[in-house]
Amino acid sequence: MNTSYLRNTVLVAFVLLSGSCKKFLEEVPDYALPSTSSITDVSTARAAIVGTYDRVQNYYSSSYPTLGTITTDNVIFNGTLSEYLQLDQNAIPTDNVITVSAYQNLYRTINSANSVIAYVPLVNDPLLTDAEKNKILGEAYFIRALSYFDLGRGWGGVQLQLKPTADLTVLKGIKRSTLDQTYDQVLADLIQAELLLPEDATTRNRAQKSAARALRARLHLYRKQWAEAETYATQVISNTKYTLVKPYKSFFTAPFQTAESVLELAFSTNDRNSYWNLWYPSSSGGQFTLKPSDGLIAKLNNPDVGGARKALIAGTGATVYGVLYNTVGLSTDPAYLIRIAELYLIRAEARAQLNKLPEAAADLNAVRARADVGVTTATTQVALIQAIEDENGIEFAFEAHRWFDLVRTERAGTVLGITNKNYWLFPIPYSDIQSDPDVTQNPGY
Repeated sequence: MNTSYLRNTVLVAFVLLSGSCKKFLEEVPDYALPSTSSITDVSTARAAIVGTYDRVQNYYSSSYPTLGTITTDNVIFNGTLSEYLQLDQNAIPTDNVITVSAYQNLYRTINSANSVIAYVPLVNDPLLTDAEKNKILGEAYFIRALSYFDLGRGWGGVQLQLKPTADLTVLKGIKRSTLDQTYDQVLADLIQAELLLPEDATTRNRAQKSAARALRARLHLYRKQWAEAETYATQVISNTKYTLVKPYKSFFTAPFQTAESVLELAFSTNDRNSYWNLWYPSSSGGQFTLKPSDGLIAKLNNPDVGGARKALIAGTGATVYGVLYNTVGLSTDPAYLIRIAELYLIRAEARAQLNKLPEAAADLNAVRARADVGVTTATTQVALIQAIEDENGIEFAFEAHRWFDLVRTERAGTVLGITNKNYWLFPIPYSDIQSDPDVTQNPGY
């Protein structure tokens, strides 16, 4: 996707979907969606789906990946802001601004996807072909699936709002679903997305069939549906458009959109991803709020563990910092949603759980070989599952995986010392609890 086009289209979408500044300010709440008159032709349909991607950017350019990293043993807090300290100490109040931002931006994304799903089928414009209409709808179903999946793994079962609304009070009367019900909705949306999305082209920043299959593999892994996780991971791995790239650092250094990415979000100088600012030291213009832990630094510097992944860090002594986000000042780095390495490790874990140990080891070794690390010495099922967990922790050290992996495998107590499972979920924002009597708080908050 041309990122300057993305920003311009989002601005057009904002004007179209808001109607007027006066109406937007006076009548439309923060979770607002366009009315039925806003998506009426090919231009507004295109603008609406680009605007929905922009919503995904809003939560994947800082708040959500922060939740998946600072809460773990890989990353430590290195600043003065209380909202980060609370996450680092896993002592999160219900008004923590980062969890609130992630939660509310996820629902804004869902609202935007709901609008596309509801109104694009009603468009009768000869310039909007059936193929493009299906593609737009498939993308909206995928984005809604991703958003509910990210809500579910972070907050548990949530309210399932599946229709557009211009008024938050419409959510009242919807009780929280169970986590299984939330994941059932994710699956339903992914089935629909895969049906509607086109076969994979060269672009990697718009959802295509493989993105739906990859997210489905991840969903089945979280649900411990090992055979299905293996099947869908295999479908993506078998697609020759995706491969592990070498050297390791080449996937996160320009030019982006390498064969490593199944789905990444593009940014530009007009549409910035400023997440790097939290990682870089002040000498490079950053805040240095998030810092690799000493334990992670030791692993990355160990050639038998980190290998080429040592490229994830730079600096010396007390100023070792993470460099996954590399275009300092330009803020044009992508946000990596799904990489092919994850599919190998999903399939490895699923196969290990199914006691297919040689096949599991082969998938694990494929990821290790790309990082110039030797083959695993694990041979038993228990050892292989542990080796896969360890590999995930290194491979995705600064991506939104580690916290959620430790929670889904119920290892957060052993690894992080968080033995109270109530704190394995984030709190529902206090403001949402206060405004909607049908929203119940997670236990312990």
